[in-house]
Amino acid sequence: MAGSPRRKILLVEDDTALVRVLTTLLESAGYEVRAEASGSRALACASDVQPDLVILDLGLPDMSGYDVCRKLRQFLEPWTMPILVLTGHAAPSDQLRGFAHGADAYLTKPFDVPELLKTIALLLGEPEQEFSRLG
Repeated sequence: MAGSPRRKILLVEDDTALVRVLTTLLESAGYEVRAEASGSRALACASDVQPDLVILDLGLPDMSGYDVCRKLRQFLEPWTMPILVLTGHAAPSDQLRGFAHGADAYLTKPFDVPELLKTIALLLGEPEQEFSRLG
C-alpha cells in the first residue's frame, strides 16, 4: 500500500479496550481508523468521513447494531461501503439477521487476527499480497 492513500475504516465499538487493540492492529496494517462508541455517532461520522469500510459491533449503548447497519444502507445510498459485523452474537440466527440488515461479512468474538485482516482486505478488494504478510 506504499504510495497510495490509506484506506479509512470506521470502527463502531463501545468496548474501549477492544477499540485500542483493534485500532493498533488496523493502523499497523496500514489503515486509517476512526472509532465511535455509539450508533448515532457512527451514522453521523459515516456521513462525514465516508469510510472505505465499517466494522460494526451489534451491542451498542444507544441502538442496535442491526439498526445501524440498516440505516447505513438506507441513508447513504447509492454510496456503498462494505460492512463487517464483528460481534459476540454467535448464533446462526444472529448471523442471518446481520446479513438481512445489510452486512457483507460477519465474524464473531473472540476473533482470529489473520482471518479478520484477510476479511477486511477481501472486502476492500485488496490483492492477496497486501494481506498475506499481516497474518
